[in-house]
Amino acid sequence: MSDPSHPSDPLLPVDGGSPAYEPGRRRRKRRSLPGCLAVLVALAIVAGGLWFGVTRGVSWIEDQFADPEDFAGPGRGKVSFEVSDGDSSAQICRNLKASGVVASVQACIDAAAADPDSPGIQVGFYPLKKEMASEEAIDVLVDPANIITNAVTIPEGYNVDQVVEVLADRTDFNASDFERVLDQPDRIGLPDYADGNPEGYLFPSTYSFGPNAKPLDMITAMVDRWRQAADDAGLEEAAERLGYTPHELMTVASLVEAEGRGEDMPKVARVIYNRVENPDNGITNGLLQVDAAVNYALGKEPIARLTTDEIDSVADSPYNTYKQPGLPPGPIEAPGDAAIEAATTPADGPWLFYVTVDLGTGETKFTDSYDEFLSFRDELDEYCATQSDRC
Repeated sequence: MSDPSHPSDPLLPVDGGSPAYEPGRRRRKRRSLPGCLAVLVALAIVAGGLWFGVTRGVSWIEDQFADPEDFAGPGRGKVSFEVSDGDSSAQICRNLKASGVVASVQACIDAAAADPDSPGIQVGFYPLKKEMASEEAIDVLVDPANIITNAVTIPEGYNVDQVVEVLADRTDFNASDFERVLDQPDRIGLPDYADGNPEGYLFPSTYSFGPNAKPLDMITAMVDRWRQAADDAGLEEAAERLGYTPHELMTVASLVEAEGRGEDMPKVARVIYNRVENPDNGITNGLLQVDAAVNYALGKEPIARLTTDEIDSVADSPYNTYKQPGLPPGPIEAPGDAAIEAATTPADGPWLFYVTVDLGTGETKFTDSYDEFLSFRDELDEYCATQSDRC
């Protein structure tokens, strides 16, 4: 036991831990960074962070003021680029970038902003190239003359077979491709009252079909254009007002298209209505006697004069308006705007007859007298005798 008055044994630590000193053994020193060195290391870390941040900041600032990436042009290869309905300049530029036409959206937007005509860019397909300068790409788009179209004109008065013939001739598709579409009336937008028959509903007009248009697109475009014309003329409202179905009015319009011209069309429509609505008049007895309808039954191109033998050869056809009273079962050809308008707003008058006495000028005379009608026929006979190439 140690003397309580004696200082603590130097070999024992005051805290009860390892000895504070051991003879013959060096004391192990704890290693640590000098204070100044630690400060330098910390400063280096801070400086590195600042350098990285400043570098990124400078780079960002440079990006804001540097010109956006753009191709030098003039480009290579071919790109058929479509501008869709509702596309803004920014959307057009994004689509151009995605198609590989321009190098950056921003360069394209800048080019569009600099061109005062860019807000008027029209819907359609345009011939562009890969890697074009943005300004050159916008120059192409602002000129509607550059729109890629396959323009097809369907004349007024063409029937379905003739329409198909034109389409097959003016496009890369065969007649059978269009006929398959026409055999699926539910897909082309025909009204229910057409009863699946497209005759008369392929509107005559000039159509601009894009390079990706298919037969279904083309036929549907024609039916859509018919719908526009029908709505403009108030077809369905007029049918209710006049006491007919819309399909019957389209039938009348097709007959007017075949028989009338210009300002005479509303009068031709009135003759048709007068005959249909007065079947017991003792004169026409409900017979329309429209040569064009008989020609349709014969499957022939329209001619000015039909023979009795030709009329009798298709006596049982519902399109033979010399033998079958009332309207034929449907249109015989595609009427245009004027004919549809005439069918919906016929002229007022008592006429039962009309004769085109001059096939060159289209001069047509109207009467409600059978005897006067015969005199008009004599005029036509005289005309045909001297102008046989027209009859």
